[in-house]
Order: sequence, then C-alpha cells, then structure tokens
Amino acid sequence: MDTNSPTTSVLMATTNEALLDDLLRLAAAASLTPLVEPDLHGLRRNWHTCSLVVVGRDLAEPLARLQPAHRPGVVVVGSALDGDDLYRCAFDVGADVVCRLPDDESLLAGKLADALDGVSRTAVTLAFVGGCGGAGATTLAAAVAVFGNRRGFRTMLVDGDPLGGGIELALGIERDPGDRWPKLLNAAGRVSAAALRSALPSVDGLAVLSWDQSDVTVLPPDTMSSVIGAAQRSNDLVVLDLPRRADPTVEEGFIRSTATLLVVPCDVRSVAAAKRLSGPLRSVAGDLRVVARASRPGLSPTDVSHHLSLPLASKLGIDRTLPTAMDQGHFTPTSRSPLTRAATTLLNLFNLTTPATA
Repeated sequence: MDTNSPTTSVLMATTNEALLDDLLRLAAAASLTPLVEPDLHGLRRNWHTCSLVVVGRDLAEPLARLQPAHRPGVVVVGSALDGDDLYRCAFDVGADVVCRLPDDESLLAGKLADALDGVSRTAVTLAFVGGCGGAGATTLAAAVAVFGNRRGFRTMLVDGDPLGGGIELALGIERDPGDRWPKLLNAAGRVSAAALRSALPSVDGLAVLSWDQSDVTVLPPDTMSSVIGAAQRSNDLVVLDLPRRADPTVEEGFIRSTATLLVVPCDVRSVAAAKRLSGPLRSVAGDLRVVARASRPGLSPTDVSHHLSLPLASKLGIDRTLPTAMDQGHFTPTSRSPLTRAATTLLNLFNLTTPATA
C-alpha cells in the first residue's frame, strides 16, 4: 500500500454500546485511537485497512455468513457468559484470537499494543471502474494484471462486467479451454482456491475469469463474494474489472477490494459523469482513487483529482496504437508506452515490486 496514505491501525466493530465502552477504554490505555464501525457494512468496507480488527460477537455472526476474505489480525470479543458458539463464530470468520471480557482483558490489551507495529493485509485486490463509458478501465486493469504477473506475482484477472466482452479478446484467449463465470453460477460458501485457479484459462501464468457467449449476464452476490474470496486466497494480486452499474453483486467487488481505481478521461463531460458515480462508490469502496486519462484538449490530472475530491493514483497517457492491437488479440504494450507507465506506477503504489517468495 502507498505508505503516504493514512491508515488506522485498529478497527473496532460492534453494535453493543457496553462492549464498545470496554473496547475504547482498553484502546485508550494502549494510546490508540481506533476506527469504530457500528454496523456490518462499515466493518466489511474497512476489513483490509487495519492491522487489527476487533469484532464483537454481535457482528461476527452475520459476518461469518458472508464468508469474509481470510486475513490475519482478527479478534472476536464476547462476554464470559457466551458459550461454545463464540468459538464456532470466531472460526467461521478466520479469527486468530477469542477474548471473553472481562477475563481476557490482558490478552486483548496485548493485541492492541502489538497493533502499533503496522498494517497487516491479505492479497492485494485492485478494482477498476470507468468514470464514464469508454474510459479505458478494462485496458488498464488488464495491463496491471499482465505486468503484475510478469513481475512474478501470482495474479488473477477477473472480468466482472458481463456486457464488456473485451478482456479475453484482448488477451487472445477467447477460444482457450477453461471455466467462465456461467460455470460458476451456483458457487456459494467457501470455494476451493486451488480448484478455481486451476480451472481457469490462463496466458503466460495469468489466470483469467471472464464470460462465455451464453445469455448469462447476472450473478448472485454470494457467487461474486465466494469467487473473489477464493481468488484472494490463491493469489498475490487480484485485479477486478467492474461495471459502473450499482447492484449488490458489483458492490461485493468494491467492498472486497484493497483499493478502487476510478479511470476518468480529462475532459469536462467525463469528469461530470464520474462525479455522479463517485458518491455511491464512496459508500462501498474503502480506498477510492482516481486515474486521470489524458484527453485533447483537456483538463490537467490535478484538476480532475480536485474536482472529484479524490487522491490521484496515476496519470494515463494516450496510446493510439493499442486499440488496434487489442482488437487483434495482441495485448503487448511496449516498455515505454503510456499504459505501461501507468500500470507500473500503480503496482509500485501498492508495493507490488518484489514477490515475497522471490
């Protein structure tokens, strides 16, 4: 993650005011000011942003039913009166520790103190969405996935737009064997991460989940949630290409992402369209940033960032040769192309420089 972006080291989530009072008292003793979320929506939106997530039993149960992406640093907190169901609930959300208050206050206090050491996270998941039609989000998503894969990161590219139809054609794998979204239509619960990756078509080791030529254009939210969770468990980098429409299935992609990149051409009409989209995105994307794509004539990237009140993640220049190459299934941007520079900037921004296993 960008080390210059603000992060909160501890997230505390509960609807129980008495429990929250106890948690805030312990946080104050550890000299921490936690991020407090009083509902499941806020908890899920900030699931990846903190080094320690402390979840009350009241929210842990509904969270478990949604199969959250596994991550380290989760503590489920209940009372001394809670039975064995507390441990079952903690297991379902992938918690490292269960604390019963007040008996385990010292254990929780130690976890809070350890949180000062920094942020822990799961696989980096980047969602791309166009601020308007034809913004170039799909192209940039594909480039980030391709170059992340070339750097040695285990990468999966997920096409979340059933009406897009561009990723497989650009990569030249539309006729390759492997599963597509319709084959996974009934996926729910905990999907096998290894089985998912091995079932997909790939290009040079980059796994790609896209659409076939069937009439299936709708996915249940549970399917999207389960598949993204499996992708996150089996990869270092997951890249999502998502549509601009707002529905519960698409929202799962934004909620589960480390960051969302809104690709916006630098002209007045595109910025106006992106402004209308940015409001709903803020409610589901925990880290929303803009990628400003050059236009002639156009605004400056700084102007775009200012008008949208979003941090500028990268600039994207004009590459007039790329559309023809993509139509022919030759997605091979040159080392000095604007697309390559933008993809490289984003990989570096989220610390995707050297794989841990390298």
